[in-house]
Amino acid sequence: MKDAPSTRLTPRASLAEPPLVAVILDAARPYDRLIIGGVAHYAREHGRWSLYVEEDPLEKLPDLKRWHGQGIIANFDDRKVAAAIHGLKIPVVGVGGGYGWYDEASRIPYVYTDNEAIGRLGAEHLLACGFEQLAFCGYPKSTIAGWSSERADAFRSAADRRGRPCDVFTGRVGMARRWEEMQAELRDWLANLSKPVGLMACNDVRARHVLEACRGEGFRVPHDVAVIGVDNDEMICDLTDPPLSSIDQSARRIGYEAAALLDKLMLGAAVAERRVVVPPIGVVARASTDTLATDDAEVVQTLQALRTDPWHKPRADDLAAAVGVSRSSLEHRFRAAVGRSIHEEHVRLRLAATRKLIVETDLPLKAVAMRAGFPSLQYMTTFVRRHTGVTPARLRAVERAR
Repeated sequence: MKDAPSTRLTPRASLAEPPLVAVILDAARPYDRLIIGGVAHYAREHGRWSLYVEEDPLEKLPDLKRWHGQGIIANFDDRKVAAAIHGLKIPVVGVGGGYGWYDEASRIPYVYTDNEAIGRLGAEHLLACGFEQLAFCGYPKSTIAGWSSERADAFRSAADRRGRPCDVFTGRVGMARRWEEMQAELRDWLANLSKPVGLMACNDVRARHVLEACRGEGFRVPHDVAVIGVDNDEMICDLTDPPLSSIDQSARRIGYEAAALLDKLMLGAAVAERRVVVPPIGVVARASTDTLATDDAEVVQTLQALRTDPWHKPRADDLAAAVGVSRSSLEHRFRAAVGRSIHEEHVRLRLAATRKLIVETDLPLKAVAMRAGFPSLQYMTTFVRRHTGVTPARLRAVERAR
């Protein structure tokens, strides 16, 4: 939907009361819940916002023509939401996967996830586990599911660059209310895949569908089928059997950045950047991908050594001596099996372990840096910002937003 011609807005700073902001998202969806958490965190940090949030935005939208709020953050996945917002003369910021009924020609700012980076991360993680065969499970094409196709394309491109075969599946049924039909499609597809296979699902919900289909077919996870999802929804990831590896796409940061943009608009400030892409934080590895699918014993031993102690930078000569081969031979075989150098794999593992300490503990950041083997907090800050785009303090704040 196109936004109406802009009118002069009353700057928020001149308002006697705290701003009333409608957050029109579906709180039943994991991705939207995380975005709401990021919005709430910004509101706590930067002012006494009054937030209007309903669990069912399709049925419980405020009467926006009579509503006296100062701003809106909305997902445009539903036509009713887009239609209700159309023509409003208050600041609006869109969030989501970049699809639905958002008009790209609109002047409404939009904050969305980096689907290409997400697909690439999933492939890199599975390739690092040594899989020769990859697969991607997405949703059937629709107006709102373009993000699934973007992730699939990036995943397949990463597999192609490594010369790995990749099977992409969407099926005809993606709705849980047609569970038996959907599961039958998935079981037929999985049965025809070469095993072992590293499989990425477009999100955690779809990954749960895959895990149930694996259970129905008797496939072992992760030994026959290793599965990684997207969203890092802890409720889903920890309740699946085995616990699900997932890509944290920084949905809370999407909410935080959207709130920051809206705040500027409500204050009457100009916003130069209308399209804001938020990069994913990285992979949160759990048991569903805890395997090494390579027959190269020396590479397996080296990977195990790296995973056992991600904090300290290994010497390639020492690793090679430990497995009884030359350094050049180990480097070549490692890259062929894993898809990255020994150094690159160490950086990936160290970042994941450092992130876990930052986000999941209450240790002071200086203590985190010491435990993670960094010579100083400044060194850790440089390392984390280089690989995530944010400082450790910001990473902790945004990821803990509820």
